[in-house]
Amino acid sequence: MKVTVVGAGNVGATCADVLAHREIANEIVLVDIKPGFAEGKALDIWQTAPINLYDSRTVGSTGDYSKTANSDVVVITSGLPRKPGMSRDDLIATNAGIVKSVTENIIQHSPNAIIVIVSNPLDVMTYCAYLAAKVPSNRVFGMAGILDTARYRAFLAEALNCSPKDIQAVLMGGHGDTMVPLPRYTTVGGIPVTELIEKDKLDAIVERTKVGGGEIVNLLGTSAWYAPGAAAAQMVEAIVRDQKRIFPCCVWLQGEYGLKDIYLGVPVVLGKNGVEKIIELKLNEEEKALLDASAVAVKDVMSVLDRMNANA
Repeated sequence: MKVTVVGAGNVGATCADVLAHREIANEIVLVDIKPGFAEGKALDIWQTAPINLYDSRTVGSTGDYSKTANSDVVVITSGLPRKPGMSRDDLIATNAGIVKSVTENIIQHSPNAIIVIVSNPLDVMTYCAYLAAKVPSNRVFGMAGILDTARYRAFLAEALNCSPKDIQAVLMGGHGDTMVPLPRYTTVGGIPVTELIEKDKLDAIVERTKVGGGEIVNLLGTSAWYAPGAAAAQMVEAIVRDQKRIFPCCVWLQGEYGLKDIYLGVPVVLGKNGVEKIIELKLNEEEKALLDASAVAVKDVMSVLDRMNANA
């Protein structure tokens, strides 16, 4: 079993490290454009194998995609963070160029690979990869909901003074301020969370979750990497081990939830074929209105890429 992670920065290297520690693949390839960077990170991770007692081999490559050949799963974390003075459209243009190139290189060497996108802006970069890959949409999807629900569950565990292991939650919509946490589908040890916490406190946690990424940027001066890297690795594990896990992922909707031709976060079954099933929850009017509003915001960003491609 072979997994490639493109982008050896904080998120990509963390993802590779988690994959190696869990022995999810025999070989894990790190790729980056910065000379020696992926090789150094891969070597550093490999040297923890005698300490942490695992056999997964990590190897690095500077832009040589032939080393990724016949990968079963590929995680793409490549892209630049938004810089001061950079417009949303500038960021999309820059990162779309990167993701398109990476995806084409991956498909050339691993035509049957399942592709997991982590690059931001997440929803539109997943759409970009789908257009470039020219493969069925069940094989191209994005990591957002797992990270967002992890933040939501972590905040709840703090507030309730309980184990995060016992908290189950679903979150839908775009990755960002318009995400749609669903308290009605949140349980703690099987108990509805609404029975364990006051509404105002729960609402505050939901709002904190929506800006969870920004909170870390404000603290660190850069975006998060431990949780995003681990979240991507969890998706890879579900695919490689055919676990049929139910996760919220950014997937291509074709009529589900009344939405069409859009990449948006919804609960799915993840297994060896990628997205094996899209689960349609029975949303109430308020939840559906929030999801529709999120879809409008995501469509707006996707239309930026469509205009760029039309003018190319």
